Parts: sequence; C-alpha cells; structure tokens
Amino acid sequence: MNEDQEPKINKTAFESLETLYRRWKDGTFMEIIDDWKWIFGYSLRYKWIIAYSLFLGILSTTLGLVGSVINKYLIDIITGYQTDKLWILITLGIVNLVLGLVISPIMGRINLKISIYLNNDIQSDLFDKIIDSDWGELNKYTHGDVLNRFTGDAGSVSGNAIGWLPSIVISIYQFIATFLLIMHYNTVMALLAFASAPFTLIAAKFIIKKQREYAKKVREMSSQVMTFQVETFYNLDTIKSFGIADQYSRKLKWWQRAFKDIQLKYNMFTIKTGLYMSSVGTLVSATAFGYCLWLLWTHQITYGTMMLFLQQRGALSGAFSNLIGLVPNFLNSSVSAHRIREIVQLPKEVHIPKSSELDQYIEQGFSVKLNDVNFAYVEDKRVITNSDFEANPGEIVALVGPSGEGKTTMLRLILGLIHPETGEAEIETRFGVSVPMNADTRHLFSYVPQGNSILSGTIAENMRMAKEDATDEEIVEALKVACAWDFVQKTPEGINTKIGERGRGFSEGQAQRIAIARAVLRDAPILLLDEATSALDVTTERMVLRNIIQQHPNKTCIVTTHRPTVLNMCKRVYRVMETKVTELSEEESSKMAIDF
Repeated sequence: MNEDQEPKINKTAFESLETLYRRWKDGTFMEIIDDWKWIFGYSLRYKWIIAYSLFLGILSTTLGLVGSVINKYLIDIITGYQTDKLWILITLGIVNLVLGLVISPIMGRINLKISIYLNNDIQSDLFDKIIDSDWGELNKYTHGDVLNRFTGDAGSVSGNAIGWLPSIVISIYQFIATFLLIMHYNTVMALLAFASAPFTLIAAKFIIKKQREYAKKVREMSSQVMTFQVETFYNLDTIKSFGIADQYSRKLKWWQRAFKDIQLKYNMFTIKTGLYMSSVGTLVSATAFGYCLWLLWTHQITYGTMMLFLQQRGALSGAFSNLIGLVPNFLNSSVSAHRIREIVQLPKEVHIPKSSELDQYIEQGFSVKLNDVNFAYVEDKRVITNSDFEANPGEIVALVGPSGEGKTTMLRLILGLIHPETGEAEIETRFGVSVPMNADTRHLFSYVPQGNSILSGTIAENMRMAKEDATDEEIVEALKVACAWDFVQKTPEGINTKIGERGRGFSEGQAQRIAIARAVLRDAPILLLDEATSALDVTTERMVLRNIIQQHPNKTCIVTTHRPTVLNMCKRVYRVMETKVTELSEEESSKMAIDF
C-alpha cells in the first residue's frame, strides 16, 4: 500500500486524551459534561434530522463495505475465468455505486443545512442575551472577545453539535464492521490491520510537543503581523499626514522576513517528522502487504481477497483515527460552549413592567431625579458620592466638569444602564408617578453619545435606526432641527447619500449634527447629549439646542459639556468633580461662561 494512502493522524488527539484523563482526575470532567448537556439542548431541536443523517451515514458505510466485497468477487471471477456470475456482480456494483453517489451529496446537504440552522439558533439566542445583559457585567469582556464568542465559538459548537454524535456512532460502526469483515476471511490479518492505527498514534506522541511549539510560534507571529496590518490601515490618514509611509513599508518587510523564517523552520520540521511518520506507515503497510503476498503464494487466499485486505486495512486504521480525532473536537466544542455559556449566564438587565404605565404621560414630559446617589464601578473606588440631580420638562440642564470625573457615569445612571449602590435614580411624571430607571424606561430617551456614532450606509438608513417607519419628510424635518439640512440638501442624493465607515465623507461637525438629528427624529420626551455638540461652532450649538426645545416644549434636555458657552441657556448647571455632583448658583454659572 502506498504511504500516501495512510490516514493522517490528528496531532492533538493524544494530548486530548491526556486532557480528558487529567480532567477526570482533578474532578473538572463534569464541567465538560455540563457544557455538552447545553449543546445537546440545541441538538435535540433537530433530533429527527440527526437520526436521518445517522441512518444515511450507516447506510453509506455499509454500501462501502458491500462494494469492497463485490469488487473482491469480481476480481476473483475475472482472474479465475468464472464468468457465469459476472453480470450479476457488475449490476450489483453499479447499483451500489449509484446509491453511494446519491447518498453522499444528500448527507452533505443535510449536514450543512443543520449546521446553518443551529448556528443561527445559537447566535440568535446569544444576541438576545447580549442585548439584554447587565451593562456592567457585559463590559467586563472586550468587544473583540464578545464578537469572537458570537462568531467563532458559535460556529465551533454548531459545527460539532449535530455531527459529533452521528460521527462517533458511524465511526464505531465502521470500525467494528470492517474488523469483522476482515476477520471473516483471516483473523491474523484483522489483528494486523487493527494494530497499525494505534501504533502510528503512539509513535506520533513523541513529536507532538515540538509540533505544538512551532505551531504556537507561527500563530503568534501571524497574529502580530495581522495586528500590524490592521493598525496600519486603520491609522492610514495619520501615517500619510506624518509622511512616514516609507517607514511603515520597511516595517512590513521586516515582519514578512520574520514570519518567513519561522514558517520555513516549521516546514523543515514538518518534512522531517512527516518522513518519519511515513516510514512508520510504510513499514506497517509493507508488513501487511508481505503477509498478504505470503497468503496468496500459499493459495490460502485469492487475489480478490488480498485486494480486500489491503483496502480495508486502511479503512480500519482510518476508522480508528477518526474515533481518536473526535476527542479534540469534543474538547474544543466544550470549551466554545463554556465560553458562550459565560455570556448567556450573565445577569439580565433590570426590567420593571410597571414602566409601561408611564407612556400615557409622554405629552406632559418627565422629570429625571437622582437622590443621594452613590456609585462605584470597582469596589472602594467611588465615582459618584451622595449626589443629587434634577431635570424637568422644558428645561436644558447641564453637567459640566473635567474629563473623567463622572459626567458620562451620570448619564448611564439616568439611562438605567447602571444602578446606584445606594440612593435613587428615578423618572417622574408631573402627577407624582415615579419609576426607578431600568431597561423598560429607556424607550423614553433619545441619546447622542460621545464620539462618532454614524454607521456606514445612507443618511436615511442612519436616521431610521431611531424610527424605523419614519417618512422622508420626518427625516428632513429632524435634519432641519439639528441644523444639518443645509449641507445634506446640497449632496447629490440628499438623504439617500452614502456615508462611509465612521462617517467618512462628512466632517466631524456634520456627523455630529446627523447624530443629533437621529435623536430628534426619535422625538422621545428626554434627550441626552453627551459632548454631542463638541465639534459645532458656538452659534450652531446654541441654535440646535434652541430648535430642540422649540420643537417640543415639554422635552427634558440634559447636556454634558466641556464648553460652558451654552450655560446661560440652561435652567440649572451641575458640576461633577471629585465624585460629587453639585448644583452651581446662577452667579457661578455666569462666571464660568464669561471665563470661558
């Protein structure tokens, strides 16, 4: 048998078995079982399709074995010139081949569809959990980590949740059926065929460690090269403005050389170890082939039986390797499932059903009140201490203070993204009905956060994020309120003008005005502007705020700013400094505006 016909050995299989044994000894094996119970919860949704896939897999394996037997008798008939049953066997062989050709694409189609369905199910459920997770707990994970769990881990689970059980059953069936078929003709040959696969795996143990070291270095270097490339393209404007493109070109070539060196070293090691493993495989194959020749020479078997032995010996080794190779998939899926479960099991946001009762008071507007609030992101590191705040319908209320002192934290408390350790953060009607800030009160707010919050797409698509069924006329009106229509109407496509990634194609001030217009379009009774006018000139800033209040006299508007130029438009001004929120007197507010 040619050495290239030897089944490839999964280099992590042996270590995976050791991992399972270690987890069993240290008592953490049940965590893997719990992860797979969670996976099977999804698998059970498609149990009948899995059963059908399993049936087709066993049928396909059986047809393969039957085909080998048919080929044996065909060879025996031809070499023995016994042609009386030739056409019967040819007919059976054609039928077997056609069935095999039909079953294979059906199985592939079924497995792909199930994998897609399951991946969509997991991602859909995970998305809902992420959206409704407690803000503070979710933010302990980086965006990249959450995205990796949402895509990579969900894909790993969906790829194995359906196929793992059928694969192990089919592999066991193939192994047992193949072993019994060979043993039916010759017991010694069956034992020799069985011995080849584990011998190869055991031999592989001695080179796995070095392979993993090289593989790790290649992955690390690959990540570093990718990081360099991503950061370069992300900051291309900065690189161009500094005139250092040549410097970055030299850096890229350095990274390429370093990556090339480690890849070539790994390749040489792979060649050496591949030669060793191929030699082992060749030795086993040669032994089996020699034994078959001896049996043929002594007329103990026919030529057809010899061909069946050699073919099924490889199939037996392959079935054994497939079984062992399922172990890494089993572990990888449990790891991915565990990572997803960590997100799924995050505490949910606070929901207060009573919040819906506030909808009847929308026209009258709402007051935002914080009473004696204390809050800390990290224990013993207070951000807000014993602080009060109030903003009422028809008012513009400002939060001022140095950067990083807690202005955005105040808005998060108001939005119900975070909750006071002590004290109260409430929304209140003019009739004294009050509800603590929570996820269900958030629909009463429009919010413009710091930074560029414009997405790629058209201006209209960005606007309809806030109000999905908004008409073109409503969009234009909101743009006018935000002083954005003047420049939008001059674009070739108007509200259907494309916006690039991160607002590319528009200035920062224009992007801010579109973001404000989006919040205006939502027309919620409470508007929060977090440094949302920082890129506007003073005149435009004042005009935007005046338009907002005039559009809806009962709107409550809360502004955080480093720029006290609009303080004389505000009913109250609160300074956030050294964890305290303090209301400034009219004199202090006026002095701050003049000093600016």
